[in-house]
Amino acid sequence: MDTISAQTLSRPLPKMNSTIEERNVWGQSRVLVTGGAGFIGSALVWALNTRGCSNVVIADSAAPAERRHNLKTLQFIDYLDPYAALERLSSGSLAPFDYIFHLGACSSTTEMDMDYLRRNNYEYSKTLAEHSLDAGARFVYASSAATYGARPDMDDTDDRGLASLLPLNPYGHSKHMMDLHAWREGWLDRVIGLKYFNIFGPNEDHKAGMRSVVLKSFAQVKQTGAIRLFKSYRPDYGDGEQKRDFLYVKDAVKMTLYLAQNRAANGIFNIGSGEAHTWNELARAVFAALGLEPHIEYIEMPEAIRDKYQYYTRADIRKLRARGYAARITPLDAAVRDYVVQYLRPGKSLGEETESAE
Repeated sequence: MDTISAQTLSRPLPKMNSTIEERNVWGQSRVLVTGGAGFIGSALVWALNTRGCSNVVIADSAAPAERRHNLKTLQFIDYLDPYAALERLSSGSLAPFDYIFHLGACSSTTEMDMDYLRRNNYEYSKTLAEHSLDAGARFVYASSAATYGARPDMDDTDDRGLASLLPLNPYGHSKHMMDLHAWREGWLDRVIGLKYFNIFGPNEDHKAGMRSVVLKSFAQVKQTGAIRLFKSYRPDYGDGEQKRDFLYVKDAVKMTLYLAQNRAANGIFNIGSGEAHTWNELARAVFAALGLEPHIEYIEMPEAIRDKYQYYTRADIRKLRARGYAARITPLDAAVRDYVVQYLRPGKSLGEETESAE
């Protein structure tokens, strides 16, 4: 057993702040989370803990520092290498799971090694899905909004539309391969694929260049007092007026768990706020959370990404709402404030917050 997981077993569970129905479901469940030491994965483990679930096995290959930071307050029973976990599942030496959340992947949108992305993001996902279906486990996997490419209509309501999507980078393509395979094999009436949009929040420190603009902006303000945003190269968008669907990670994992426990929900779902906000709005929210006047500078966008840069994304979440998800989504300014005040300023990870902020 991993050293961290052994230490965390003696800690009390975080305060539960969910419905009776969810507590009953998760408190009795055995769960596997691949990528469980990463950003969304560790947030999911945190959310499971708040619902009374500590019977969690994490499969990840995270660096020790990342693992210590993201998991130090969380409860789980084992920590395995992802491929060792797959081998043990195949051999039957790992006890069955009720739920398998496959969130582990290479998430770099600048990764160009397609063979690596295919093995890591597609082949592994396909094999784990096959095992889950054979074993009767509820399988939920992370797709990505990057699969939509430049399409403005980011609609998840008809799975037949998957074949027409054209991702803009190898990462998006590798995720799209899994979506297409699941559709063609007829799995989408039994599994859930989640197209996460621009997720931000605690436990993303390790992501280097893939960190959210909120985290990068916080660091920039501390160092220079200013936030730098890309200029616009389209006349219909002003500088910093490019738009994204930003979603707080706490909302993202709440949506994820809701869909997993709703057996009537299957197929592809967008995980976003359903609203598009500008980079300028995001930057102003960071300054407001810090109690500072905005100071935004606009810089040149690298030529290598200008032709493939997305100027607008917004998740269509009608399908999510139609499956009964009625929870209020945290407004952007409130989410940024919670992230900055509860986690970034004090240097804390999920589970160390001073009050329940789920």
